Amino acid sequence: MNSKIKKDTSHINSLENEAIYIMREVAAQFERPVLLFSGGKDSITLVRLAQKAFYPAKIPFPLMHIDTGHNFPETIEFRDNLVNELGLELIVRHVQDSIDEGKVKEESGRYASRNTLQTTTLLDAIEEFKFDACIGGARRDEEKARAKERIFSVRDDFGQWDEKNQRPELFDMLNGEIDLGQNVRVFPISNWTELDVWSYIEKENIEIPSIYFAHTRATFLRDGLIWSADDDVVYRDDHEEVAERVVRFRTVGDMSCTAAVLSEATTISRVVAEIRESTISERGARIDDKRSEAAMEKRKQQGYF
Repeated sequence: MNSKIKKDTSHINSLENEAIYIMREVAAQFERPVLLFSGGKDSITLVRLAQKAFYPAKIPFPLMHIDTGHNFPETIEFRDNLVNELGLELIVRHVQDSIDEGKVKEESGRYASRNTLQTTTLLDAIEEFKFDACIGGARRDEEKARAKERIFSVRDDFGQWDEKNQRPELFDMLNGEIDLGQNVRVFPISNWTELDVWSYIEKENIEIPSIYFAHTRATFLRDGLIWSADDDVVYRDDHEEVAERVVRFRTVGDMSCTAAVLSEATTISRVVAEIRESTISERGARIDDKRSEAAMEKRKQQGYF
């Protein structure tokens, strides 16, 4: 084993150990934790880490998916297969129910998305089940607002986040003490990068949705991005022509705000090689982050994950 491989392996092992420690701290310090699961690579990685943290016992908390109704079908199929295979408890709450109840209003137009509407559904679910800790796969390298987060990120009784009022986390000391009504968002892979996640998936031989690999798909171009045209979720103007392209998705959020990238990577090793050469963040293909300079931070302040 050459020195570079040894260094990479040591780095990944260190990140894994940190994440497992965080998972165990959550189980020790909170009464009703939940793992927020989207079916994407980051939350799939969290499931593997949770398995390792509590082996040979089962993961001691449920998974919860806030379903926009506009998810990629490949992701939903993978989600259901995974929880059935591992025998995990899955809670699903639907944005459509929040729309039907008049709590949120459906957007319209060429940039319409349900992504921001998830906040209300998420906060209602946290209140419904009295969850005091929500584990998620956000990483500091994704976006500058997420770079401000602590690993234990306290939310007030309205689900809101104050980036100016966060606890120090010195010497790996994680303080889970909260007041009545507060809850904590927990980010075990906060210090990981996109490349770290893919390297871990490769090392652990973790199965992921097929949408992450190159495939032929009906698409159209808008604003320099490649959008799926396989369904009626994504708004498309009459002049926006559909063509088949070989693409893959680096992130799998709501279909209406997640664009594809041209790619020939059909294996995890080729995806890893592609990411090593990329100069663009994976969230460069998320149109919801481009609504304003502080789009993500504003959503987080309102209770978004």
